[in-house]
Amino acid sequence: MPRLRPVPRAEATDETVLHAYRLLFGDRDPVAEPGTATGTRGDWWPVFANSPDTLRHAMQGFGYYRSPNRKLDPVLRELAQTWAGWAVGSQFVFSQHCKSLRGAGVSEAKIAAIPTWQTADCFDVKERLVLAYADRLVTHRGRVPDALFAELKASFSDEEILELTYISCLYDMHAVMSKALRTEFDDRDDPVVEVAAPEAFSARDFMDTGRT
Repeated sequence: MPRLRPVPRAEATDETVLHAYRLLFGDRDPVAEPGTATGTRGDWWPVFANSPDTLRHAMQGFGYYRSPNRKLDPVLRELAQTWAGWAVGSQFVFSQHCKSLRGAGVSEAKIAAIPTWQTADCFDVKERLVLAYADRLVTHRGRVPDALFAELKASFSDEEILELTYISCLYDMHAVMSKALRTEFDDRDDPVVEVAAPEAFSARDFMDTGRT
């Protein structure tokens, strides 16, 4: 379960929340009858419903990147969003945007190669530039070498670069939030835990240089 309480339909009064519930769940209560068409539980939405203004702002972001006014190729946008999910370690963001790439007609070979895009030979020059820039935004927290940015400027307009920057960082945020709140596919225990030593082990053994 997510770390914040999902808001049942009966408690939702804000029209933004109700609109989102109708859009994703039809007449169902997303808490009592969870599940979306993409196979998620759908708890991201009722968790965000705790603050209708926050949900409204997030939905405006979805509308922004899907708007026909965007100059950036949707495939390139989705590559950056998917990489953000992978790099942050959000199974939810990564999984959902793999589906979006598939819906945009991207090959299975390219989708499978995203985690290893640095050594994959299936991406064209523009796609590799987008993935390299998204990596610098998300993994390196915005440390973009001048040489890489010069290549971006040679291939994309300033408006496209700004859109790419904004959307990549937006999905870095969504990935981080989903992990922190344990929504959807990110409701997972942290795999990095101490593995118990054998019962006979003593911490002093680390200092015993005679052991091999």
